Amino acid sequence: MSFRALILGVSCACLCVIAQSQQPPASSTDNNQSTPPKITTQVDVVNVVFTVMDDEGRFIKDLSLNQFRILDDKKPPKEITSFEAQTGLPLRVGLLVDASNSIRDRFKFEQQAAIEFVQQSLIPDSDKAMVLAFDEIYEVMQDFTNDLDKLSTGIRKISPGGSTALWDAVYYACREKLMKEGSASPVRRVIILISDGNDTQSRVYRQEAIDMAQRAEVAIFTISTSLGTSNEEGDHNLRLMADATGGRSFFPVTLQEVETAFVTIQHELRSQYSVSYKPQDFVPNGQFRTISIKTIHKDYKIRAKKGYYARKTNP
Repeated sequence: MSFRALILGVSCACLCVIAQSQQPPASSTDNNQSTPPKITTQVDVVNVVFTVMDDEGRFIKDLSLNQFRILDDKKPPKEITSFEAQTGLPLRVGLLVDASNSIRDRFKFEQQAAIEFVQQSLIPDSDKAMVLAFDEIYEVMQDFTNDLDKLSTGIRKISPGGSTALWDAVYYACREKLMKEGSASPVRRVIILISDGNDTQSRVYRQEAIDMAQRAEVAIFTISTSLGTSNEEGDHNLRLMADATGGRSFFPVTLQEVETAFVTIQHELRSQYSVSYKPQDFVPNGQFRTISIKTIHKDYKIRAKKGYYARKTNP
């Protein structure tokens, strides 16, 4: 597998979701099954963070609201409540590092690239991050903090070995860490996943992990550790997670391109738009509502989360 346990997201000012997927084990010694708690919030306004790029991959930062076409559940919003270019939302970053056996030969370089990302990308006054390593189990190496030295130390503690429980790690990070990391103001929840995308040990399914990321309003950015080798299934998994959550997938061919991927993610997280709106014909049925955002410029590409789960009225 790959290397050990680090963005549009739909952010609901008030979203009611009930997470009922099976919870993966918290550690290798905790095998007890428990009933997942109900996660309940209200939704009146949907907040969407998204990125606009041209055909050459450059970020477009100067568009106005009237240059976008937004659909929620295939209908225009009832009301746009706010719009902001180059949003400065504080970040809550989960750095998830695959530490399985297959990445031993390049682990040190990828480890250093992750440390440089933490040191150069996070703003201690507003941002926080956590470090989680995973092979057949997952382990929090450093919980949420704005202390860059502690985060770097957490990354250095990771050592490769074992098989891989990728979906368990993503599910746990979203459900138990990012979803529960409170803030007095809106934040941007992001996972940066360093892995080859293969899974051999998880107790939850891939779709359960993706659903939980969507419920937790987490954008997943993936960096493949395959470095150009043939890995059709793993690459598909990484693309699927990123596309479904409004993140982005990177497939470096050389070790130097791993560092470039981290730099690109850093720039993207500071080059995004934010729009808030009240959806039309909202039904509190707990169902998934799709989101579509397009520009009047046909050559521009928008990367955004595919949708969100509506709140569900208790019977």
